[in-house]
Amino acid sequence: MNTSKRKITVLITGGAGFIGSHFSERLLSEGYRVVCIDNLNTFYSPLIKRINLELLSKYPDFAFAKGDLRKRSFITQIFETYRPQIVVHLAAMAGVRPSLENPGLYIDVNIRGTQVLLDVIKKYPVEKMLFASSSSVYGNNEKVPFSEDDNVDKQISPYGATKKMGEVQLYTFHHLTEIPVTLLRFFTVYGPRQRPEMAIHKFVRKLYRNRPIPVYGDGTTARDYTFFADIIAGLWNAFHHEDEFAIYNLGNSEPVKLSELIEIIAEISGREPELEYKPLPPGDVVQTFADINRARTRLDYDPKTSITDGLGQFIEWYLFMKKEHPRLF
Repeated sequence: MNTSKRKITVLITGGAGFIGSHFSERLLSEGYRVVCIDNLNTFYSPLIKRINLELLSKYPDFAFAKGDLRKRSFITQIFETYRPQIVVHLAAMAGVRPSLENPGLYIDVNIRGTQVLLDVIKKYPVEKMLFASSSSVYGNNEKVPFSEDDNVDKQISPYGATKKMGEVQLYTFHHLTEIPVTLLRFFTVYGPRQRPEMAIHKFVRKLYRNRPIPVYGDGTTARDYTFFADIIAGLWNAFHHEDEFAIYNLGNSEPVKLSELIEIIAEISGREPELEYKPLPPGDVVQTFADINRARTRLDYDPKTSITDGLGQFIEWYLFMKKEHPRLF
């Protein structure tokens, strides 16, 4: 697909959020039209997404519509009005631990909402579709690093289960429509604009508010923390790559233990954290570790940001936002 000779309209679901706003900004800066839909729900303060939208609104080719993915009439109106050629489906109820408390909501939004979107696309066909999956689909996979060819049938959280089902839905959709589909399994993305309930944002916020940092387990759990700029680069390359149906891991391929993560945050901030140890929740995995050979080979994916550099950039952003919006940060 040649996207360089004509103006392409891209629909991004969940476009006001962390990854969505960054990818929207990249597309707009490269001359694409971007239509963002987001319901601005109260999972975290909608004002944070409003700040992201203010940054995007400076681009003349940006359009935003507030609405719910599950409302067929809303999605139909978006396609009728804008006729997008490409869809990047990022919208979802996110987070493993919150999914344990309200699995029905996660099923409704992530599975039924995705199906509503796919049903509408059948009436208004697009040229390709990208879907944000998650490292959570691997569950407590004992084989490391995690490969796209590994079995992902053993989910341990409702969130992971809904992401696995999303992959199944997208494969079925591709099989029936022949519309190209790319599934991207993100591994613990962090950086500026990160959601406030995610570990790094939460730890930094509590550290600067002089509050205890909750440590789930004994500190030996590990995550393949991946800086947002590397994820956006991988997403950009997948967006332009010719695939009929493909699955890619996008991670850093360098797991970091929780205790080490906190030590690095403390060193960069120059603050001594107070730790509050808690039991590991049942939906949490022991570690995540991405095999990124497929993405390296096919997408020229090459994550460059070390955890120390990435955390430094996040803390710099956080302190700026804390000064500008002290009640939010």
